[in-house]
Parts: sequence; C-alpha cells; structure tokens
Amino acid sequence: MKKLHLYMLKSFVGPFVATFFISMFVLIMQFLWRYIDDLVGKGLDADVIIQLLSYVSLTLVPMGLPLAVLLASIMTFGSLGENYELTALKAAGISLYRIMQPLIVLIIVFTIGAFFFSNNVLPYANLKASTLLYDIKKQKPELSLKEGMFINDIEGYSIKVDKIDKKDGMMYNMLIYSHPKNGRRGNFETTIADSGIMKANASGNFMEVQLYNGYTYTDEGGKSGNKETYPFRRVKFDKQFFVIPLAGNELQRSDDDLFKDSYGMLNIVQLETAVDSLQKRLNIQKQGTLDRMRNDNYMVKKNRSPQRDSVFREETGEQVKDLDSLYQHFDIEEQKKAVDEAVKLAKGAQENLRYNVQVYNRDEAGIRRYNIEWHRKFTLSFACFIFFFIGAPLGGIIRKGGLGAPVVVSIFLFIMYYIIWMMGERAAREGALEPWQGMWISSVVLLPLGAILTYTAMTDSAVMSSESYMNFIKKIIGFFKKKKKDA
Repeated sequence: MKKLHLYMLKSFVGPFVATFFISMFVLIMQFLWRYIDDLVGKGLDADVIIQLLSYVSLTLVPMGLPLAVLLASIMTFGSLGENYELTALKAAGISLYRIMQPLIVLIIVFTIGAFFFSNNVLPYANLKASTLLYDIKKQKPELSLKEGMFINDIEGYSIKVDKIDKKDGMMYNMLIYSHPKNGRRGNFETTIADSGIMKANASGNFMEVQLYNGYTYTDEGGKSGNKETYPFRRVKFDKQFFVIPLAGNELQRSDDDLFKDSYGMLNIVQLETAVDSLQKRLNIQKQGTLDRMRNDNYMVKKNRSPQRDSVFREETGEQVKDLDSLYQHFDIEEQKKAVDEAVKLAKGAQENLRYNVQVYNRDEAGIRRYNIEWHRKFTLSFACFIFFFIGAPLGGIIRKGGLGAPVVVSIFLFIMYYIIWMMGERAAREGALEPWQGMWISSVVLLPLGAILTYTAMTDSAVMSSESYMNFIKKIIGFFKKKKKDA
C-alpha cells in the first residue's frame, strides 16, 4: 500500500507543478493585458518590472492554486483511467477512497498552507504591488504626440500638432499653451507656429523646441488703467528656440504606509480589529445623530412668553400642556408663523438625515469590504479542497489524460466557479447579501457537485458514458415508434 501511495503522489505532483506554472503564467498575462497602458512608455528599469511581476505573482497564488489542483486531479485520474490502471486497482479490491487517500492528505496540507499564505504573505504582497503600481501610474510617460490632439504629458504645457512628418519629424500647425506655476488660472503664454521640431536631449532632462514662422502671446498679468482691458504682449518670430525641462526618469517611490490600512493589506486579526473599530465608530455616530435630532428638531427649546405659551383652565387655573389646545388659542398670524417654523425645522431635519444616511451607507460599505476580505482568506483556500473532489472523480469518469479534454472541463468548471464567486462578492459589496453569504455561495454551489461526482465514481456509474446516453435515446425513440405503430 505504501508503494501505491507513493505512486499516486508522484503521479499527482508532476502535473500539479506543470499546471500551477501554466495557471500563473495565464493569470500574469491577464494582469499585463489589463495594465499594459500604465506600463508602456514609462522608461521603467528591468529591476522595477521584475519587482512588480514578483509581487503580482504572489498576489495571484490564491487564485492559481485551486485551478492547478483541479487540472492536476483530472489529468492524474484521467490518465489512470485511460491506461486501465484505475480499473486494475479496483479489480484488486482497492476502493477509490483508498486510492485517493494520500492525495486527500496532500490537499488538506495545501488547503491549510493556502490559508496561512493568504493570511501572512498575501497582505504583504498586496501592499508592495499596490504601492509600486501606484508609483508607476504616477510616472510621467514619454512624450507621445498625436495628430490633432492635445497632450498634457509635460508639466505646465499643453501641445497640439495638426500634422507630423514621419520621415524627418517636422510638425505643422503647432499650438503650445504654457500654464503658470504661481497659482494663476488660464494660459500664461500661447505660441502658434507654422512648423517646428521637438526632441529630447541625450540625457532626457530637457525637450528642445525649434519653431518657425509664428506668434507668441504673453499675458502680462494685472489690469491696465482701463478696467475693461488686460495687458498682453505679442511677438512675431521667424525662428524661435527654447527648452522645456522634463521630469527626471527615476521612479519616485512612495511610502508603504500610504496603503497599509486598506482591507487587502491586513491579516485576520487586523481585519477583525478594523471591523470592531469601524462598527463602534458607526454606532457612536448613529447615537449622536439621534440625540441631535431629538434635541434640535423634536424638542426645540426657545425663550418664549409664559403668558402666550400657557393656557389656563378658567375653572381650576391649571396650566394646560396640550399642544393642540395651545395652538388653537393662537391667532391666525401666530398659527401661520408656528406652521412655517415647523416646516422649516422638518426640512432641515430631512436634509440632515439624508446626509447622515449617505455617510452611514459609505461606512457600512467599508465594513462590508473588510468582512468580505476576511471570508476571502478562507474561501480561496477551501476551493483547493472542493476542486480536488471535483477533479479526481471526474478524471476517473472521463478517463482521458493529457492536456486535451481535462483542460476543457477544468476551464469550464473554474469559469463557473469564478462567475458565481464574483456575483456573490458583488452582491455582498452592494449589501444584497451578507458578506459570509456572498463569499461562500460559490463553495456551497460546487460542494454538492463534488460529492455527487465522488459518489458516482465510487459506484462506477456510467453517467459520463456516451454509450449509455445513446442507449437511453434509442429506448425513447423505440418507445415512440412502438406507440405510433400500435396507434
């Protein structure tokens, strides 16, 4: 039995390692496709790109690991079934459970390891990847002029070119706006030229601009003696040369503390602490709003005349507290004034309540995001366990190894899981479902599928046999033919 267990482990580890790296490669390519516009043309060094891909790879491990388990399980048991090894083992009296037993232990280790990875390594990787990607997005791109469009890549300048000669780089009908850096609004200087050339120097610190046949309009600032006019200076030139300073090419790195409190950068304990703090603050805010509305809107205390605000019973001389009775003793003007003031107070309370509800909804959405992240650390780890009990029996039923049918089936099941998972997470973020309901719905849906497939494989059911389906269809056709003949 030990030899069988070792054989099963060896049969599983090889496909698992191969499919894990394939899955990671696909997920990384998806990331690059998504952020390609933010990475191209930034002049990034090789070490920066390597760091980014390394951190991103770590963040994708919780997603790639379940997919690799699913692929490897189907490939392993599909290969055993295709080579009739699974049939021989069952004929020898070895049940499918005993065949799967060493792999079940291995998958449990994977599940526990995936949880500890999500709880300890993933927050650090998310922090580093988010900070580095934020810095890269802020990095000024290289100047990329497009015909007929304004570009604002150079700080303090807006440039528009109607036509660019691809051979010699000559530009035609150029319009350059120079924006002030002293806080003034508008365009400080406007330059119009028939043609010109723009190119960066060898060090990349300056942009050399050579213009031909144009005008430069400069706002002198302030007002002239006539209050309706603003002084400016116009210069005509046949040839003009100037340089524009460019930002340094070095990537400016931000402090990691910028994102350290985000929900994706926290472990289980930190998430629980954050949720408790946010919930307590939200409860205090709601209680404070309730007290303010009670004191400012429902129990308004103002200095009033006792003679006017008090109504006495003629027979006993007691003061009447009945507000309706008090209102009826007012004259028409006082009643109108009381109603107007009541409406004003009601509208003010309504506006304050509407604003407070928006604030509460935002805070509650933040609490849901932290709770969603808390459950995510468990669901992605538990997915390894679910996918093994889907893939292993499914491979034994399909009885196809290699990268053909197993890949197709695996991708279909993983996409189904991913769609359900994303729908549940979105419903949880929007408050339609509780965070635990939204994050566990994909596991609840696929877990019965794994149980059914495992039972089917253990009982040697022909549920995936095309021959059984053909026989079933033939029986139905024969039944209707016989019924027609009898009729």
